[in-house]
Amino acid sequence: MKEEYDVIIIGGGPGGYVTGIRATQLGLKTAIVEKEKLGGTCLHAGCIPSKALLRSAEIYSNTKDGEKYGVIAPEVGLDFSKVQSRKEDIVTRLYKGIQHLMKKGKIDVYEGTGSILESKDVAVQRNNEEEQQILSSKNVIIATGSRPKTLPGLEVDGEYVMTSEEALALETLPDSIIIVGGGVIGIEWASMLADFGLQVTVIEYADRILPTEDKDISKEVQRLMKKKGIKIVTGAKVLPETLEKGDGVSIKAERKGKETLYSAGKLFVSVGRSPNTEGLGLENTEVEIDRGFIQTNEYYQTNEGNIYAIGDVIGGLQLAHVASHEGIVAIEHIAGSDPALFDYPMVPRCIYSNPEVASVGLTEDEAKEKGYQVKIGKFPFRAIGKALVFGESDGFIKLVVEEGSNKLLGAHMVGPHVTEMITEAGLAQVLSATSMDIAHNIHPHPTLSEAVGEAALAVDGMEIHA
Repeated sequence: MKEEYDVIIIGGGPGGYVTGIRATQLGLKTAIVEKEKLGGTCLHAGCIPSKALLRSAEIYSNTKDGEKYGVIAPEVGLDFSKVQSRKEDIVTRLYKGIQHLMKKGKIDVYEGTGSILESKDVAVQRNNEEEQQILSSKNVIIATGSRPKTLPGLEVDGEYVMTSEEALALETLPDSIIIVGGGVIGIEWASMLADFGLQVTVIEYADRILPTEDKDISKEVQRLMKKKGIKIVTGAKVLPETLEKGDGVSIKAERKGKETLYSAGKLFVSVGRSPNTEGLGLENTEVEIDRGFIQTNEYYQTNEGNIYAIGDVIGGLQLAHVASHEGIVAIEHIAGSDPALFDYPMVPRCIYSNPEVASVGLTEDEAKEKGYQVKIGKFPFRAIGKALVFGESDGFIKLVVEEGSNKLLGAHMVGPHVTEMITEAGLAQVLSATSMDIAHNIHPHPTLSEAVGEAALAVDGMEIHA
């Protein structure tokens, strides 16, 4: 006898399990099929473990630099096994928390691989079992996430060539590393590994690192990464056929017609992510796929009315919080409510390098391309008392505002703890606030958030402390 559900979610990452919780809140009988562990890539091989390592790297770097704070620690050492142990403890604790939420919500979890049959039932190949279990559901939500891309000729071997997944499992750190790709993940890892004391080289194909961020942000991050000792090469094409392994790795990159050889202990490939759509039985459906990504409408509904897809498998902003909110829209649509549609420019984007980067809305160039006449408000952290107290005064806040209405179009930040500050700008956009609305919001002193208020005043040349 087939077990019947109102909704089956294939994939238990931050898109899948959050959707499952919302489904049970709406009174829907729900099952989640997850082939590995609940929490998905974000919890086990992405967001959380990498941020745990970043925190350890930050503590290590700050401790070595403690003399400027009056803290003398001449023998600062690094036990990377304890760094990894702490990371695993955090992941385990959060994993147990998600398991508890599944029990609390009475969500059935099937450990195995799910695929859609011609009947639109879901076949579950349970882990370590030969027989399939067939589940029946009125609706299916695909939330299978993504995996790191590789480049032809730079296949991952785990010893010399790796992606973020293999790097998270390192038992020891090399002395040096080459990172192919200067996007979000590449820069986070470059910052982390430099703070751990590695010699880091970043090779980026575009003419600047973080090419999707505001140009002023990219320029400042590049300056600060170089200040850490990171070598950054932009406008360069890696030549995979020149890869050599042995005593470390070496590879050539072509820039402006000239080939240069780079050598290091390991090679880290960070060139984006590919959707996990294989083995889902999509050939048994009318679901449309374009360049590997599942196509949906604004409710994340596919061509098959009872099949939905969310998160990395549909492309767009491949972020955990995006997948979660897409899932909420999808499940509320299934439940017959009227969900608020997703407004992607309102999504905050964070980079957890040291210092951090955060943004929401349009960049200056994007705003101009859309025909806006813009004004800019910019304020440096070096004029903020709390930043000086922290000893982290690099960076700035930049606000992009529509001339005339003074409506906030975008906010871009680089500096200490800006990932915790971007939400104010996000809320300002949700409320269609102006720069003066932000300025009139009282920012307590001394806090880093004062820089946001000063940047808002700077839009009209009214900043106080600069």
